[in-house]
Amino acid sequence: MAEAALKAQRNPAGMPEPVARAEVDAVNRREQRSLYEKRRKIYPRLARGAFRRLKWLVMALTLAVYYLSPWLRWERGPNAPDQAILIDFPGRRFYFFFIEIWPQEVYYLTGLLILAAIGLFLVTSVAGRVWCGYTCPQTVWTDLFIAIERLIEGDRSARIRLDRAPWSAAKLLRKACKHLLWLAVAVATGGAWVFYFADAPTLAVDLIHFQAPAVSYLFIGIMTFTTYTLGGIAREQVCIYMCPWPRIQAAMLDEDTLTVTYRRDRGEPRGPYRRGDSWHGRGNCIDCNQCVAVCPMGIDIRDGLQLECISCALCIDACDGVMDRIGLPRGLIAYDTDDNIERRQRGQAPRFRPIRPRTLAYAGIIAVVGIVMLAALLTRDSVDLNVLRDRNPLFTRLADGSIRNGYTVKILNKRHDESVFDLGVEGLQPSDIKLIGAEPDGIRVAPDSLKSFRVLLTVPAASAPAENAPIRFVLREGASGIVAGHASQFLGPKS
Repeated sequence: MAEAALKAQRNPAGMPEPVARAEVDAVNRREQRSLYEKRRKIYPRLARGAFRRLKWLVMALTLAVYYLSPWLRWERGPNAPDQAILIDFPGRRFYFFFIEIWPQEVYYLTGLLILAAIGLFLVTSVAGRVWCGYTCPQTVWTDLFIAIERLIEGDRSARIRLDRAPWSAAKLLRKACKHLLWLAVAVATGGAWVFYFADAPTLAVDLIHFQAPAVSYLFIGIMTFTTYTLGGIAREQVCIYMCPWPRIQAAMLDEDTLTVTYRRDRGEPRGPYRRGDSWHGRGNCIDCNQCVAVCPMGIDIRDGLQLECISCALCIDACDGVMDRIGLPRGLIAYDTDDNIERRQRGQAPRFRPIRPRTLAYAGIIAVVGIVMLAALLTRDSVDLNVLRDRNPLFTRLADGSIRNGYTVKILNKRHDESVFDLGVEGLQPSDIKLIGAEPDGIRVAPDSLKSFRVLLTVPAASAPAENAPIRFVLREGASGIVAGHASQFLGPKS
């Protein structure tokens, strides 16, 4: 009886067992598919207002910096490139206007990454995800691609109607024009990227005549594909699923962080509004959904702070426009803090506290790292000397009993002209200093280059040190005196 009841519970319709099992499997498959939401295409409407104008300005400035920077010139003298910003892999240099970074100075890159990270933490702690909403490359190029789409296909309603309409010659033409313009922007983006790694005018001519290196065309293709895909096709999916920052930024926020906020204390309870209706007993939100229509992420800011929100503030512009039309004060959606919402509910005046322990800590780290990098940059030498002592053998006893040590000396000349140096040793009085691979009239090092040669130091047996003695190699240049030094050791036999 119990077994029959169990079967009846599993198969209440009394269907044959194979049929019932198939029905259960079909239900399980539908439930499994429901775990993954199908992408809903977003059609953001054009917003008008102060924040939209600010985004246009930031987009124009950032795109101008990206596309035009490789064409800026900076005179550095002879034997040096005149491109203001250049990552010179063949020459192993990074040029940024008057700054020149060598491979040995990779710690500057580390410092810049630290400054960028802590700066992002500081901005997020003060004003939320304004980086994401205004200056993130994904946001900038997506905004540009949406503007092109709007230019070709129209605003939100027109684009929705076009996508729902059956295919026709007019629809095909509009879609083709849009994608061709997207591809043109993507190719320009890839082309601008490779200009940072070679002389831009020269490389541009070579690219046109198909004489550029194959790696240039390869990276243009990669950047074209990624720009077209991420900016035109994926769009908000990159911010939601690919970017880790939405999941990290929550740790940067607190109750005093400015975020795009729907002021629920003023807007609720919401509901439709007709001209002449009383505002008594209801909130200022008329449930027009204009804030949703302009959102490039397709979210409803009235649901509170969400992972998808990039703080672009376009919903503020949309809501302010509605408030103007119905004669209510602006600011139903605004940059605000959780603390201010609670303060208004208690009848207290709102406040803004950008200076807090966490922002002071971030600013302090930025100041310390910046000062250290600036001091290192201002005090760095134009000539570096490096000495490596031979380890096998540690020393050599010559036929006359004298002791000889071998060294490999490297001189790095960071100047843009040839320099002639003399090498000396302090701490010992060697009977012989032999330079192998150097000129007899002085060590000539070409501009922006590294020269390596061997040095053999020989000390008489009577003055040979017991086990080891500290010495210092010094590099002199004419009358200017010592320009570089390096400490080392001279090894001898045990006493």
